[in-house]
Parts: sequence; structure tokens; C-alpha cells
Amino acid sequence: MMKVNHLLSKAMQFEFLSVEEGVFLFENAALTELMFVADELRKIQVPHGKVTWQIDRNVNTTNVCIANCKFCNFYRIPGHPEAYITDIETYKRKIDETIKYGGDQLLLQGGHHPDLGLSFYVHLFKELKSLYPNIKLHTLGPPEVAHITKLEKSTHRQVLIALKEAGMDSLPGAGAEILTDRVRRLISKGKCGAQEWLNIMHEAHKLHITTSATMMFGHVETLQERFEHLVKLREVQSRKPEDAKGFLAFIPWTFQDADTLLAKIRGVHNLTTPEEYIRMIAMSRIMLPNIKNIQASWLTVGKQVAQICLRAGANDFGSIMIEENVVSAAGAPHRFTSHTIQDAIKEAGFEPQLRNQQYEWRQLPQMEEQVIDY
Repeated sequence: MMKVNHLLSKAMQFEFLSVEEGVFLFENAALTELMFVADELRKIQVPHGKVTWQIDRNVNTTNVCIANCKFCNFYRIPGHPEAYITDIETYKRKIDETIKYGGDQLLLQGGHHPDLGLSFYVHLFKELKSLYPNIKLHTLGPPEVAHITKLEKSTHRQVLIALKEAGMDSLPGAGAEILTDRVRRLISKGKCGAQEWLNIMHEAHKLHITTSATMMFGHVETLQERFEHLVKLREVQSRKPEDAKGFLAFIPWTFQDADTLLAKIRGVHNLTTPEEYIRMIAMSRIMLPNIKNIQASWLTVGKQVAQICLRAGANDFGSIMIEENVVSAAGAPHRFTSHTIQDAIKEAGFEPQLRNQQYEWRQLPQMEEQVIDY
């Protein structure tokens, strides 16, 4: 019979807990117990004790998408009057602004555009790198790589090699949602399946492309499926080459339901409580002993809950996000500037440390403070 104390002891030894053990702990351990163990694991894995954060900008290559995800208000179908493909002058303006605000990276994502194949992205990345050789490109995600691979009738490996050579510095963990096909059929049928997502990440790791992993929860998934998701990520990470970074971070965030098809047609709403989110952060640290950085999603849960997460296993506060369109389009209301994110970290009792995508520390640059209308 499973016992809470026995499982927490296993976790403290960095042992891999099974899906069933994870679910049992989530349902039966006191929140304070989970927070304590996750916090102790954080201190071992991230001994400097600082809370890291980043300055970057989310820029969308296009809003045209044929994946038809039920939780997305951002996309437009081909031919829609609001459809766009971002032009180079817009990139230049936005990158100049990003540098002015101290940013060193673009998070560059878009939709599954039926006409944009590999040559489009190779040309774009090369052009951006020639104009801004120091800007990092944290680009696309496994579903977009899968989409490009299908258009090209190629392989994940060949597409990733071409993207890396063109200037891709790292691959975001976008489009993971929940990594079970039952859930994906319900909410994101047009995207790659769970196994393809995992396969693309494994190929990226073999090519020494640094990646991150995400989980969007609080919609149609079961608790069991959340823990299956965590175990699948852990398994991919355990198969990476020894000298590869693999998944550098895990970012769990809650489904934002405002005006989405999931909410309007299926009546699915995000009912995740603050306690449940903190519990998931703690369990993420416990279930993923081979992924070093756990990020609290202040964008979706707000400052105060994210601050508590820093005592529940999280060690990273993510980016101030100079621009973010996709999650905000579904109702995420929270915002930070470079000053207020540092203040929030200090309020929680930690020292803020600016980082880059590789989790290397950056000096605070001379920058203009970003003005945000709340």
C-alpha cells in the first residue's frame, strides 16, 4: 500500500515516481508537505538560491493557422481579412525596441500556415541573424516543426538541421498541451500527436538544440493524464546525449478560457484554484528530477500565486514578455516590467537574477524601462 511519507522519501532521493505514485501524492499529501519537499529539491538542484528571469519578446511570424485549436483566439484561417505574415520592417522595429528594453531574444512562433515551408523559415532566420547577429532566436515548437516536415515530405531531423544552421538557437516546448492523444483529439486535433511531439524533442536533443517543455492544464484532461505527461517528458530527458542540455526548463500553465471555443461550445472552463496550481508546481519538481529549472507562470496565475510557487519548487519567473499575443488573446491579464518583476522576486524573499535562454546569467543592461498600460 502506498504511503505519503515513503513516497516523499523516495522523491528526496531523486527517484523516479510512477504515474500512480504521483497521483497518490497529489491527492493525499498535505500542500505544506509537498511544498517543503519540492523546496528542498530546488535547493539541491539550484544551489545558488536566486530566482532567474528574462527579457525577451514574443513575435508572431504569422497568425494564419489550419490547426483549429479549441483554446486559441489568436489564429485566423487562410484568406481571412485579418490574416498576416510579418514583414522584415516590422521585425526590425520590434527587435530594435527589444534591444532598447534590454532584451536579447525573440520568441518567434506562429501558426500552421499551409504555404510557409522550410525555405521561408530558413530565409527569415538567416536574414534576422545577418541584421542582428547577437539576438537569440527561440523559435517555433514541435507542432510547427511537424507541420513543416509534412509540407516538405522530409524528416524531423533534416528540418531541425536546416533550422539550426539557419539560426535557430533553441526550440520552445510549445504545443505540448497534454501529451495524450485523447486530450489532443478534443482540443488540438490539427496538431501533431503526443508521440510525434516527443520524437521531435528527442531529435532536437540529439542535435544539441536546447529545448524547454510546457504543460497547459485545467481543461479536459484527467489528473492521471497530467502525470502521464510529466513521466513522458522525464523519459525523453533521460534519453538525451550526456553532453546535451535537453529540456532546460519546465513551464506548467493554466488554460485561459475567455471567449475560446472550448468554453463557448463545450462549456469547458479553467477551474484551477491557486492551491491546485501550487500543488502542480511542487509535483513538477518532484516528478521531474532530471529537469533542473521549474518556471512559475505569472502570466496565467498572477503575481501572488507565482510568488508562493517560489517556495514550492519553482526557481524561475520567466520573461517580462515585452509582447505576448496568444495567451493574452484568451484572457491572461497579468503584466510585468523589468522593475516590477524584480520587485516581485524580492518581495518573495529571493534575489532576482537576469538570465538568457541557456540559463546563463546576464548583467543588467542599460535599458529604458518598458511602459505598460495596466
